[in-house]
Amino acid sequence: MPEILDQARTQVLENGVGLDEAGVLAVLNLPDEDVPAALQLAHEVRMRWCGPEVEVEGIVSLKTGGCPEDCHFCSQSGLFTSPVRSVWLDIPSLVEAAKQTAKTGATEFCIVAAVRGPDARLMKQMREGVAAIQAEVDIQVAASLGMLSQEQVDELVEMGVHRYNHNLETCRSYFPNVVTTHSWEERWETLKMVRESGMEVCCGGILGLGETVEQRAEFAAQLAELDPHEVPLNFLNPRPGTPLGDRPVVEGKDALRAIAAFRLAMPRTILRYAGGREITLGDLGTRDGLLGGINAVIVGNYLTTLGRPATDDLALLDDLKMPVKALSATL
Repeated sequence: MPEILDQARTQVLENGVGLDEAGVLAVLNLPDEDVPAALQLAHEVRMRWCGPEVEVEGIVSLKTGGCPEDCHFCSQSGLFTSPVRSVWLDIPSLVEAAKQTAKTGATEFCIVAAVRGPDARLMKQMREGVAAIQAEVDIQVAASLGMLSQEQVDELVEMGVHRYNHNLETCRSYFPNVVTTHSWEERWETLKMVRESGMEVCCGGILGLGETVEQRAEFAAQLAELDPHEVPLNFLNPRPGTPLGDRPVVEGKDALRAIAAFRLAMPRTILRYAGGREITLGDLGTRDGLLGGINAVIVGNYLTTLGRPATDDLALLDDLKMPVKALSATL
């Protein structure tokens, strides 16, 4: 067995201490024949420090498209020629989406808006929407509304939003190649305020933006420093009309290496399958990832791309004897 996996067996599996940047890089550089062993160890780490349960989440876009930021991977930017156009969802539609999500067995419903940060209109919509969902649906509400002020953080806590998603997207050194209209540090500031507020922190990113393997390791180390409750792992699904629209899809083996490496960097974190897994991993790779450190999934469609049918994911979890996490008793 490679030395890094021997080290990880003691450090991560037995002691619960994640690998540092150099260790993550060593895992990301493992030859193909050692990837199954890395996934097996990552699975053991997940089972030991997180347990067998899988958290299921659905997401819906409250405001789609027309975003003023230039995130080069995103078809919701109003600066690119992608086919996505600005649309707002009304409150009854939001409640219906929450109901449909709850029917899948999901415990988490995330309301997402394509904005730099929320304005007064969006915060009002959130307040009404969260109240309407809480009145009719037994589900936890999360939000992803871009960069926040302290007042907005406090308001979301008051509404009862229990988790906030704000992705760093990529490592600090590569971020300026992907976004120029705001900085990595601005995102970090929002995440610090969210953490200090008591809301759970959900923060991940996208692999395959053109970053090097070294930068992928840097990103895992920076996420581990943040210590988020949840890390959604996306793989770039190149969108027509965006600056990254012609980038190649991440190779399946590289995606699995990353899943194992990120789990070994963050043994206690919810590591969630997010966008792009369908085209990067397919059915077989999706199964391998669930047996390699992943312990949460977004079911159904994403914001502007199609996912697998929720029934397929739930059937796979049943087949793997992985119970869906029950709704928190504190609701």
